Amino acid sequence: MSTTTIAPTLTTPDQLVHKLQTQAYGVLSPASVCELAHCEPAALEAIRSDWDDLPIDNFLRDGGRYRRRRHSSFLVERNAVKLMPHRAHWQPLEYNALHGGMLRLFEPIAPTTVNQAVWSQLLLAIGNICSAVKGEQPWYVEAHQFRIDTVNGIGRPTPEGAHRDGVDFVAILLVAREHVKGGESRIFEADSSDGQRFTLLTPWSLLLLDDQRVIHESTPIQPTAVGAHRDTLVLTYRAGGFLEQV
Repeated sequence: MSTTTIAPTLTTPDQLVHKLQTQAYGVLSPASVCELAHCEPAALEAIRSDWDDLPIDNFLRDGGRYRRRRHSSFLVERNAVKLMPHRAHWQPLEYNALHGGMLRLFEPIAPTTVNQAVWSQLLLAIGNICSAVKGEQPWYVEAHQFRIDTVNGIGRPTPEGAHRDGVDFVAILLVAREHVKGGESRIFEADSSDGQRFTLLTPWSLLLLDDQRVIHESTPIQPTAVGAHRDTLVLTYRAGGFLEQV
């Protein structure tokens, strides 16, 4: 595990589209996230405690008990966010060698979270960036609330390793980082070994990446004090429909 913490190079909301077009990813500071989503920092902080009530992920094939999560699906279209009927999360083995091929039905994200105005503001703002890069269209969004804890010593944000998600864009928002070391973000070009690494440290920082051009992973976390955990909100945007079992 890396012992050097490297801060990401930040961009501004008005340069995010260019960054996605040229390097396939961009990182926004919390202030820039608020600017992009037209929201106040207090609105984001108001939903932060919702990560304290995530059920355990019972689908981990490595036998771990370090991940808690909720999952819901949305349609982002014409400046509107629509909650879709609850459905299982599915990925083919091509994209997830560890958990691919499984229908994983998680508990949905709580209404108290998705009914907050800031929730729709976030999904819409990121959807507008996706449309600016690949053309305006409906976006099929899967939202994942994650908590990775260290109760048993080590927590693995991406136990499947470096991967693609089989979508167009992946947005990773750091929600909380409490008493942990590790959790480094690593991004590699899909057709070469070139990559970047950095660590998201500030709550509500955003990493947005083009899933068709890069693969990504987060390194394991270790505790530095009791109660160590790392919370994220992962939003995947896909054109043409959700990934479905075939």
